[in-house]
Amino acid sequence: MSSGPQASINSLTGKTAMVTGSSSGIGRAIAISLAKQGVNTLIHCRRESEKIRKVEAEILNLGVDCQIIFQDFLESPDWDAMISKAWDWKGSVDFWINNAGGDVLTGNPAEQTLEDKLKFLWQVDVNSTLMLSRRAGKKMREKSNGAGQSVILNMGWDQAAQGMEGDSGELFATTKGAIMAMTKSLAQSLSPEVRVNCIAPGWIKTEWGEQTSDYWSNRATQDSLMHRWGTPDDVAAVAVFLCSSAASFVSGQIFPVNGGFKNHSQ
Repeated sequence: MSSGPQASINSLTGKTAMVTGSSSGIGRAIAISLAKQGVNTLIHCRRESEKIRKVEAEILNLGVDCQIIFQDFLESPDWDAMISKAWDWKGSVDFWINNAGGDVLTGNPAEQTLEDKLKFLWQVDVNSTLMLSRRAGKKMREKSNGAGQSVILNMGWDQAAQGMEGDSGELFATTKGAIMAMTKSLAQSLSPEVRVNCIAPGWIKTEWGEQTSDYWSNRATQDSLMHRWGTPDDVAAVAVFLCSSAASFVSGQIFPVNGGFKNHSQ
């Protein structure tokens, strides 16, 4: 029997994952990266879209199964129905990735008041993460294959701990900071059957990064010790590791993916 990191990553073959908010950006990258490792993948989107269908096609072309679950996290979400659909598909879900997050930096939401933005982010990011984690975690514990075999991954923000100036900094520190703290409690509540960890991305070039100003683009590269933007694939690589048996002794942790943060204030 082979051993080592690659054998541990290969342990993902035949497993089942759910990735919320997977029509683009980080969620899309995580879903496709898991599928490349042989994981049957549930993908999620608020409503029917060309983007989510493209992700579905990409995953199916990799030779694993894929199914879409539609659920609006803002308007009267039915958490129990979403969990039931996920578990009915293959009989269980091994990896649950809470990636879905509200965008208040582009489009119409960018014009909302700070209070409305906070309400939106709290429901779409924080409330969904807790409600779905509790329900998914309960199902995972009921059908446990052993300590640490099931995984929940949440999505935080690398600067939540030290803070960042401005409206966006305050909003994301409040909401993503809550998710990071929540992760540590969930890890204790769901142990030892379920490992719960949180990825805290830094400056990742998603849709906002593609169209942002020179100021923010320069700041993104200056803040990283790697002197570049991160990519969704950088985050996905960490997600794959945390789902694998290579991370079987890792739970309740926050993993910054930021190229090494350079604190300019000191």
